[in-house]
Amino acid sequence: MHSARDRLEYEPWLEDLEEIATELELEDDARSCAIDLFLTDVPDADRSKRVVLAASVYAGSLVAGDGRTQRAVADAADVSRLSIQQRWKDILERAGLEPPRW
Repeated sequence: MHSARDRLEYEPWLEDLEEIATELELEDDARSCAIDLFLTDVPDADRSKRVVLAASVYAGSLVAGDGRTQRAVADAADVSRLSIQQRWKDILERAGLEPPRW
C-alpha cells in the first residue's frame, strides 16, 4: 500500500497511467496493480519515469490476467517495446513477485 503523499507527488504520472490503461481497455484489477507497481519503483529521473510507467502497465496487466502485448503497451505509452522488455521483470521482482519464466 502506498501513502496518499506518494499518490499526490506522482499524480501527473498516475493520470498518464490511467489514460494508457483506458486506451488499452484494461480491467480495474490490472490498473490497480500497475499503479502499485509504478509507485513501488518510481525512478528519480523524469526521463525514466515514462518507461517504468509503461513497464508497470505491462506487468500489471500480466499479474491481473488481463495481459496485453508489449507492443500494444509501448504504442499506447509512446515508448519502445524494447524498453518495456528490459524493465518489466525487474519491476515485478522489486515488488516481491516472481516473473514468469517463459
